[in-house]
Amino acid sequence: MSRSRPPHVAQGTWRSGALHVWGWNGRDTASMAWLYSGFRMVAADGSRTGWHDSPISYGAIGRVTIDLPGHPTLHASSVQLDPIGTAVWLSELPEPDFLSDSIAWFARIAELARRTVSTGRIVPTIVDEGPFTVGRWEAITDDSIDEVIAGLDAAMPEICVAGSGVTASRIHAQLVDGIARAFLHQVGWKADLGRLRKPPVQALRALFGALSKPDHVMRGATAEYEAAVNHLRDDLDRHRRRVNGEPVLVPRLRLLIADDPHDPWVVRLELVDDVDTARWCTANDVWERNEVAAETARGEHHLDSLTEQIGDLVVRVATIPGLADLALQHEPTSVDLDVDLAEDFLDVAPAELDRLGVELIGPERLIRTRVSVNGEATPAPADDRRKQFGKDALVDWKLVIGDEEISDAELARAEVAGATLLHTGHRWVRIDADELRRKRERLRDLSTNHQRVTPLELLRLANDDDSTEDDPLIFVHDKPADDPYDAAGVATRDRVAADWVRDLLAGLPDEQLEEVLESSEFTGELRHYQRRGLAWLQFLAKLGLGGVLADDMGLGKTATTLAHLLERPGPHLVVCPLSVVRNWRTEAERFTPKLDVRIHHGPSRNKSLAPQDDELFSTDPERELVITTYGLLPRDVDHLAEIPWSTLVLDEAQMVKNPNTKAAKAVRRVDAEQKLALTGTPVENRLSELWAILDAVNPGLLGSLNKFRERFGTPIERNHDADAAARLRRMTQPFVLRRTKADKRLLPDLPDKIEQIAYAKLTREQATLYQKIVDQLLNDADQESGMRRRGLVLSALMRLKQVCNHPAHALKDGSRLAGRSGKLTRFDELVTDLLDQGERALVFTQFREMGELLTQHIGEQFGFDAPFLHGGVSRGRRDTMVDRFQDGSSPPLLVVSLKAGGTGLNLTAASQVIHYDRWWNPAVEDQATDRAWRIGQHRTVNVHKLVCEGTVEERIGTVIDDKRKLADAVVGTSEAWLTELSTDDLRDLVTLEIEQ
Repeated sequence: MSRSRPPHVAQGTWRSGALHVWGWNGRDTASMAWLYSGFRMVAADGSRTGWHDSPISYGAIGRVTIDLPGHPTLHASSVQLDPIGTAVWLSELPEPDFLSDSIAWFARIAELARRTVSTGRIVPTIVDEGPFTVGRWEAITDDSIDEVIAGLDAAMPEICVAGSGVTASRIHAQLVDGIARAFLHQVGWKADLGRLRKPPVQALRALFGALSKPDHVMRGATAEYEAAVNHLRDDLDRHRRRVNGEPVLVPRLRLLIADDPHDPWVVRLELVDDVDTARWCTANDVWERNEVAAETARGEHHLDSLTEQIGDLVVRVATIPGLADLALQHEPTSVDLDVDLAEDFLDVAPAELDRLGVELIGPERLIRTRVSVNGEATPAPADDRRKQFGKDALVDWKLVIGDEEISDAELARAEVAGATLLHTGHRWVRIDADELRRKRERLRDLSTNHQRVTPLELLRLANDDDSTEDDPLIFVHDKPADDPYDAAGVATRDRVAADWVRDLLAGLPDEQLEEVLESSEFTGELRHYQRRGLAWLQFLAKLGLGGVLADDMGLGKTATTLAHLLERPGPHLVVCPLSVVRNWRTEAERFTPKLDVRIHHGPSRNKSLAPQDDELFSTDPERELVITTYGLLPRDVDHLAEIPWSTLVLDEAQMVKNPNTKAAKAVRRVDAEQKLALTGTPVENRLSELWAILDAVNPGLLGSLNKFRERFGTPIERNHDADAAARLRRMTQPFVLRRTKADKRLLPDLPDKIEQIAYAKLTREQATLYQKIVDQLLNDADQESGMRRRGLVLSALMRLKQVCNHPAHALKDGSRLAGRSGKLTRFDELVTDLLDQGERALVFTQFREMGELLTQHIGEQFGFDAPFLHGGVSRGRRDTMVDRFQDGSSPPLLVVSLKAGGTGLNLTAASQVIHYDRWWNPAVEDQATDRAWRIGQHRTVNVHKLVCEGTVEERIGTVIDDKRKLADAVVGTSEAWLTELSTDDLRDLVTLEIEQ
């Protein structure tokens, strides 16, 4: 009986924007197996049969319900094809004679849709669907195409829609939309953004996605996307014209402003080539059909298209104030505007023409002129009562438009009249009425409250924390010919000119600093760059300003600062880490023996200090240098804050990079005439650290931390905003002096530093442990979120680093060391070589546990006890370790904890540096290396960074190396950024690569 069953034949039915292909023999539907195996094709007379491949590779398995007159409802397995899958599969079918009527009909309408798209006869459109806006491609049809679609509708077999009521026109529209978005997505099409002066970038990007990806939906109202749609339509129209060899021209208006305030303004119609902007013509050229118009049209035979475009332009701009009269002209060319109409035109035209895709050419100064507050500053007369606060300035505040001063009375009249166009006597300017009102209020405030300002107050005004303007905040005017000083300016909205602020506002670039000689009481000789640094410190001191001396480690910041303190009456307070207290005392005794050094530390210190206490100062307070630590300061701050310090020095100022720590809060309570910060790394992890250090020495300069993050932190760190980075450099340049040892002009006698990666392979035991942690991490990362996930990732990364170091480090089981770690084996090779050469070396690790394992291993492998300097070592033992290593009386290896010994130590006896494990931040590694590579080093310093191949260590190293190459204001990162990686990115980061 089954042999007499008629063969199944492929049929097509349209449902919900997709073609369902299914099999039917007139009685029952085909099975899923039949869909996979291929389709039998039967000629209309049933005499010929054949086979065609299944469409399953172009779609997905589905189900379809078919209601046909005279038949029970059918439920069939189907292959569901989207529009592009429909077009591709149908284009590969044989002649229609071999197909069922329904499939043959779909082949014809799909071919029509494909030709519509390939010839560019499509246009983007948007449809309002409640809370969403939907983007679609629509066909551009004419009478002939409409006739073809009507014929297809009449000839459509009932089975094609199976009672759904869908028309051929609707199917054609859905095919065109689907084929267009698939094709454009495949070719990576993007519209030309250059045509918009102010392109609605977000709207365009959303529209691109909605028109080139399966999801049609955009958030927001239709009105938000109108300008983007018009822009895309113009872009496609230009494309069609290029394909057809027609001129591709862009309409524009040119605004011509009369010099005489009584003459009218003129708006002129023009057309310009979209590529060759030197090829353009006026509407008058078009109507005259002259040579200029013919050249613009690329031939006289295209002149008619220019007249059509002029006519279209007139219609498009008719609703803009002053331009309706163009439609009344027989051959429209231009229109005159009086001042009132010109104001209305300028209020509406720029935004409306952008929306219409029409360019507006006009004087830039007219479109962008701002009202500014200009303050001319002169040095205030000397006032002994204010001597400790540095110099002051007297400021005469004025209102200016552009670069021309306008009387407040004249601007008051303009404000009352609501005028937005003013003639200054030399030219027309356009102003914003609300801005004028705000700036007049600001003028009154500045004139009342800021007539006499300190340098810091002046710069706070320049870097107004509440400003939303994006102009350069600090700049210097050209020097007048008859002025011995540069006329300096601060902020386009609050500009200030004064003699003594010239250098400050110029940013004091290092090469422009003049060297000053150190005091004769300084028992040493500063280098040339140190003398420029001394000049900078003295300049800031005269203005009552603090600064950040951020020279590289080893460039002599301590000596430079001591030379500066020697020139100032004390008392001076130095706050530093415990590890460098001895270094400060030694350097002070060496270079400034006239200063009386007092160490405020230890149980025997005076804990109840007061300004009148003789115990604080051993002799003359003006010669006194008190040294204390960040750990002790919070405990004694109540007493130390009562003393009138001349200078507060924060050494290793990265210790106050977190403003919420006890040390940072205590530092802010200590007052001084000048506050200085010394650090080789003003930024380690985040730009907020730079804010914290600068705020400690110049409170309020950069505004609040939240505002700083909004203006600079997020744009620079997350978006790599070069403009924001440049603005931040301009603002901080006067207060941050940084020179690096890489500049051979500074230290031509400093030997080279050679850095290299020492690769090691994991042992089988390490690889097994590593893979186990990776598997667990990837499994758990998919199950967790938020803080739990971040903590999970950080913990796993730390364990992976420990595995790379040594299994015993990860397992913490006290097991044997030799032969189990590829990295330790590579370490042994490096140490053997340097010992054979008679050199001394520093070995850095971030883990105290690993440091202890290394000292144990060095004793077992090389037969000597290497000292280990870590955070638990007392100050006395630390000093002894350093002295013995420097004079050569200790073993040739010194193991150092990166955090405890990475700053403030002078270890130039070492010419070899080994980083046993990598820190995530290159600045921290550099600080550690600089313990050996600094002034006093006479040999080439070789730096070895141990890295396990194919592990997270190698990949993180690559990322960090890339970050070194970013712009000055883009900072390195700690582990925190790793915790935000997706699971796929995390897999790429930690997956173990084993060389086959």
